[in-house]
Amino acid sequence: MILRLLLGWGAFLALLVARPSLSAHPPTPVLVSLLAVIIAVIVVCAFGVVGEAEHLAHRLGDPYGTLVLTLSIVLIEVILISAVMLGPGEHATIARDSVMAVSMIILNLVIGVGLLVGGMRRRDLRPNRTGVSAYLSLLVVLTTVAFALPGLIGVDGAYTAGQAIPIILLTVILYAFFLYRQMGAQREDFQEVAPEPVPSEAVDPAARQVTDDRPSVLGVISRHRVEVALRALVLVTTVIPIVLLSHDMAALLDDGLDRVGAPVALSGILIAMIVFLPETITAIRAAHIGEIQRVSNLCHGALVSTVGLTIPAVLTIGLLTGQTVVLAESPANLALLAVTLLLTLTTFSGSRVTALHGAAHLLVFVLYGLTVFA
Repeated sequence: MILRLLLGWGAFLALLVARPSLSAHPPTPVLVSLLAVIIAVIVVCAFGVVGEAEHLAHRLGDPYGTLVLTLSIVLIEVILISAVMLGPGEHATIARDSVMAVSMIILNLVIGVGLLVGGMRRRDLRPNRTGVSAYLSLLVVLTTVAFALPGLIGVDGAYTAGQAIPIILLTVILYAFFLYRQMGAQREDFQEVAPEPVPSEAVDPAARQVTDDRPSVLGVISRHRVEVALRALVLVTTVIPIVLLSHDMAALLDDGLDRVGAPVALSGILIAMIVFLPETITAIRAAHIGEIQRVSNLCHGALVSTVGLTIPAVLTIGLLTGQTVVLAESPANLALLAVTLLLTLTTFSGSRVTALHGAAHLLVFVLYGLTVFA
């Protein structure tokens, strides 16, 4: 882990030092080599993050363990989007484009691959439908507020100041209430579903007296406070260079895509995929061993946090700096988002999920890719 930390931060510092020379459009072989090295460093660091996240998840239990990984990545992503908005230049659509890309990647690509991997190996992938329903309820509201409503009541796809203030307050309150319930009274709704019960007549009467004596998360933290604190610190300090490298490579990636004539929007999608690489790997590994509710916690929980934190942050920056924050999406992307949410509802409303559900999600992601190149 120490080597991964040194590699990640060393690569970021080296890129920081070399940034002035890289702004002069390096030759194509140099550009490709730099991108390959950066991606390799990110992948190595991502596996370190996954290892720490899995240790924390199994030590703390869900949803606390996965929440550490989710919030660490999402908070850094929100900070970087905010930093771009506060920097020079016009960035009216950066929040919209970033969150839409993350939505399609998480809800279709990551979920699709996870269900395909898990469904091909197991027939008993049973999500906790109450928890998934809670995620989807918030996603329906938050994505409507983020992408549809600005085009209906706003001006040129952006909220007015009088509209932005209540939107900020209501979004923050809803997200805070979600975290409060998820970590408190409704935490069981975000835990793995127990295996199908044995018929009552076959159960030993003594077994019926067994109660759940698992220690609470506060008890676990109290007994293992040093281990939990160190692992959380290592996780966050490994995530930071991943995100910083991903955003620093944006200029190089834009340059490379421009040389091959690819659409600029593809850059945002690729960067979002790299930023959420640790969470993607963790989700697929969880699906592989049959922990389908953990997949939902990682994916659906990450998107709730992304939308619930990004929209208030960028709207607040827009109010303070006078910038226009365009959030309204195109009709094609709104249609794909609606299909995605409907598909997610039908996928997780059944008693179990299958590889066929995963294939449907992957097709929607391919359709989203077609709209990028349209």
